[in-house]
Amino acid sequence: MNLGLLLLRLLLAALLLGHGTQKLFGWFGGAGRTGTAAVFDRWGFVPARRMVLVAGAAELAGAASVAAGLLTPGGCAVVVGTMAVAAVATAPNGFWAQQGGCEVPFWYGAVAVVLAFTGPGTWSLDHALGLDQLGGYAWGFAALALGLATAAVPLTARSRVLRARTTHSTTR
Repeated sequence: MNLGLLLLRLLLAALLLGHGTQKLFGWFGGAGRTGTAAVFDRWGFVPARRMVLVAGAAELAGAASVAAGLLTPGGCAVVVGTMAVAAVATAPNGFWAQQGGCEVPFWYGAVAVVLAFTGPGTWSLDHALGLDQLGGYAWGFAALALGLATAAVPLTARSRVLRARTTHSTTR
């Protein structure tokens, strides 16, 4: 089981690292800050360049926490929040990724929730530091709740921006 948890953590972290560096640095075929900011602006996340930095940094921080198995519930909360925002933004395209849908952020967020409930396993810094003894299911629910609560902030701001754009375009 511990090998499986380690592999799950490392695979999720690698994918998050890839997405974060695509946004921030244009690595792995990504659009970098400028190109990603254009997408974020279309989605209603303004100021777009700042939101790209927040999203990319959150993905990298979540990846580091999950990979190391350090403060795992907190790292999972960061991933859940970031992926919830991404899932809402891409949901109008449907579920499946091939149409630009929310499948990928949904899946990454779901894996983070599972890790928050199971814990990182004994092959983790949390275990080495005795932090995995803090409480079981409560940490899973806390990570899920905190992630979704933090996602509400940019999603509420986005909703206002999109509503203002719609109102502005219909009054022309």
